[in-house]
Amino acid sequence: MNKALLIIDIQNDYFEKGKNPLVNSNEASLKAKEVLTHFRKNKLPVFHIQHINTKKDATFFVCDTKGVNIHENVAPLSSEVVIKKNFPNSFLKTKLKEELEKKDIKELVICGMMSHMCIDSTTRAAFDLAYKCTVLSDACATKDLEFLGEKIPAKTVHNSYMAALKTVFSQVISVKEYINQS
Repeated sequence: MNKALLIIDIQNDYFEKGKNPLVNSNEASLKAKEVLTHFRKNKLPVFHIQHINTKKDATFFVCDTKGVNIHENVAPLSSEVVIKKNFPNSFLKTKLKEELEKKDIKELVICGMMSHMCIDSTTRAAFDLAYKCTVLSDACATKDLEFLGEKIPAKTVHNSYMAALKTVFSQVISVKEYINQS
């Protein structure tokens, strides 16, 4: 089965000195780098997804800023496809599906940021489009959220979304498990 790696939104603004830092973004990016190295070594296709925030009042991922750039830990090679998006779902109003079809991709290995937003949205959309999905849980990161005045720690947010994706939409495993089984 033809498979591809999707690295979603591992961009500078999600790191320590960025405009919207996440919990464990550096650790997750290093895990993403491990699987990226594996895909490159095995000459498998890699797609980098880059979010560009087009809202007038955007505070991060603003076009032409350092923060919008893909982080150096997973910087794309010139031979790798970079898909620019403006929505959490990486398929919405992009050429991602078209690019995957060109390579006859049927299976997606997904990692990146944020677990509760773009990873969740993209994985569910991919499932709806009949892709077999694997999410690499330790190569994803998110942030603390708040609901009804209560802080929800990033770890709880992340684990809840991974558990939800695992029910129907995707296999959810670690980078080590993925590399060992492939």
